[in-house]
Amino acid sequence: MNAIATTMIVNLYSQPNVMSELADEILYGMPVQILENVDDEWVRVKTTYRYEGYCQKSNFLIDDMNTSIWQEEATYVISQGFADILLEPLIQSTKLITLVKGSTVRYIRNEELDPEWATVQLATGELGYARSKWLQKRIAENSLSEHELRENVVQTALSYLATPYRWGGKSPLGIDCSGLCSMAYMLNGVLIYRDASIVDGFPIKKISRELMQKGDLLFFPEHVAMYIGDDLYVHSSLGGNEVSINSLKEQHPHYRQDLATTITAVGSLFVTESG
Repeated sequence: MNAIATTMIVNLYSQPNVMSELADEILYGMPVQILENVDDEWVRVKTTYRYEGYCQKSNFLIDDMNTSIWQEEATYVISQGFADILLEPLIQSTKLITLVKGSTVRYIRNEELDPEWATVQLATGELGYARSKWLQKRIAENSLSEHELRENVVQTALSYLATPYRWGGKSPLGIDCSGLCSMAYMLNGVLIYRDASIVDGFPIKKISRELMQKGDLLFFPEHVAMYIGDDLYVHSSLGGNEVSINSLKEQHPHYRQDLATTITAVGSLFVTESG
């Protein structure tokens, strides 16, 4: 059975208990596979990037047919940090829901509408309105050249600068290290593993440090960052409390010895030979 997230952010827990560890967040409009009905309140789910955990059932529209149609037709994502979906195309209008960056909606073409506004359909079937500039067509897998993808994932990661650190988070309201890297790739059409490790069966492969380029990933013990060039990397750090930029160069004012000296691997989407 499949389902669609119908809450702004659905918490995915390590156990069917709101007091357990927050393992991940599922953003509005994202589909999941329901692996098990635990009880009347909880389901065990698997995301499209094969992450598993427990969610409260009330946060989903559970319907195989609707999920299939939604995945085919909901091809726009929120590109702004967050966006209100309004009942009418007026800034003073009633808010239907607030969605965060990365949430998915269906775009409804309306030639009569002021181009400043876009008509969108929510997973529940409701129609609403959002600012057109806050919507972006979802980038299809393999639709970008290597250069474009490297540049895009870096710019996407940098768009989260100063976002507070949140364990298990992956939105502009709070994001962790692997959430930042996985969202940067997801918003550019690539699903990578959502943890700070290289895992077989996912597109990131180990390379030698000498081959490292923009958009590649730096792995540390229980941490991951994105290399952005010039010996700099962007990451969401528990120690720094937010998404920030640090340097691998000892002379740089933003050098972090604890990370620069503990790199365990470099991973790349583009080079598959082992380092």
